[in-house]
Parts: sequence; C-alpha cells; structure tokens
Amino acid sequence: MRLERKSSLVTGAGSGIGRQTSLLFAREGAAVTAVDIDAASAKETARLIEKEGGRATAVTADVSCAADCARMVEVAERAFGGLHVLFNNAGISHIDDGDAVE
Repeated sequence: MRLERKSSLVTGAGSGIGRQTSLLFAREGAAVTAVDIDAASAKETARLIEKEGGRATAVTADVSCAADCARMVEVAERAFGGLHVLFNNAGISHIDDGDAVE
C-alpha cells in the first residue's frame, strides 16, 4: 500500500471525485480527513471509509474561509499525527445557458 502510515486531507470529499479519491487514498493505506461544506456528505464519506476498515474523520468546512482551512488542517494533524497529502478538490460549478446574454 503506497500511502501506508500517511495522513491525507481531501476537500470536496462529500461527493464525486472527492469522495472517490478519499476512498482510494484509504484503500492505499492513508488515514483520511474528509472535508466538505455539507456535514452529512463528509460524514458519509468517512463512514464508507471506516466500513471498509480504513481510518477517517469528517470535517465541515468552507474552503473560502481562512479560519475553516486552518481548523481542518489542525483536525487532520490532531487526529492522525501529521499531514502528508493534501488534495484540494473543492469547488463549485454552475451550468449556464451559453446563449443567454445580458
């Protein structure tokens, strides 16, 4: 396992690419701090990791808030004794009508 004894933090971990990356990191041996703006989604990702035998913690945070960013790193370091991997995946997308003009 390539990430054995490593600690990772994944933003946007509540769904999609973030959730799948969190699961992959855990399968490779990393402890995962699953961060998402949606608390229930972050907790579900952590639950899925733990169900497979991995180690995880969930953090609710808004990555546009500096205080939240500092807190999520502190949680990861406290929970798993350091931080080795950071996957900055959080973001938003908006599908717009490309033909609309203001």
